[in-house]
Amino acid sequence: MSDRITGNTRLTGLLGSPVAHSISPMMHNEAFKKLGLDYAYLAFDVGTEKLAAAVEGLKVLNVRGFNLTMPDKNLMCTLCDKLSPAAEIIGAVNTVVNDDGVLTGHTTDGTGYMMSLKNAGYDIIGKKMTILGAGGAGTSILVQAALDGAAEIAVFNRRTPFFERTQEIIGKLKERTKCRIRLYDYEDPSLLRREISESVILINATSLGMAPNVDACIIQDPSMLHPELIVSDVIYNPRETKLLRMAKEIGCPTFNGMYMLLYQGAEAFQIWTGQEMPVEHIKNMFFCS
Repeated sequence: MSDRITGNTRLTGLLGSPVAHSISPMMHNEAFKKLGLDYAYLAFDVGTEKLAAAVEGLKVLNVRGFNLTMPDKNLMCTLCDKLSPAAEIIGAVNTVVNDDGVLTGHTTDGTGYMMSLKNAGYDIIGKKMTILGAGGAGTSILVQAALDGAAEIAVFNRRTPFFERTQEIIGKLKERTKCRIRLYDYEDPSLLRREISESVILINATSLGMAPNVDACIIQDPSMLHPELIVSDVIYNPRETKLLRMAKEIGCPTFNGMYMLLYQGAEAFQIWTGQEMPVEHIKNMFFCS
């Protein structure tokens, strides 16, 4: 990257803690290089206690934009001058663009999922989906799917603080979209079976099944699935979770969360540069091993 740095290089980056494991610097810097763009992307380990100071410093340095990962996404909302519709509804920001000192916050996770879904050859607009989990990933998918035109969404979550937060988000979505959304807990398995049977896609947005706990699975009874059901897991480590193996044995089409990561980055890239990330090139370099 050093041979590309000039006096006009615009800085982008990632704030969060920890960030050393992130693939984002490799993705973005390779995309900048491929397109000949005078940008650089770095990762900075910044927790919530120093986030406001870091953001103020980045404004002074006139960075073009930056990503946020945990634990900074929610606090960043309060530090932005403007919010995209999805970021406003969710109350979380993972991408910020700086236009002459005006910071606009976006959330590209849901967009990334919807783009990965389209890339996999599936269209759920005007149809029903079931989402398991209402944490960060689940909420982002819920909001973007409703904004994009999903007809009906069933959301299942344990009765944690996320449950009440999700009820508030659903209230906002009902005011802004025509999507029919219902929130359930897991107490009655018959409700889960019914909602899955009526859906074209089932999405696991929980961490159940993620390495190292690869034997965990959100669905215990394989008979809840049917061959026409698309089964998706936001987890990408392992690339095939126990849920996806179960679904394949039944004959369901499946895909994991790997390309959600790619496409949420591609959306941020376009917000900053105005150009499309060369996704096929990035996919071949970092996602097809």
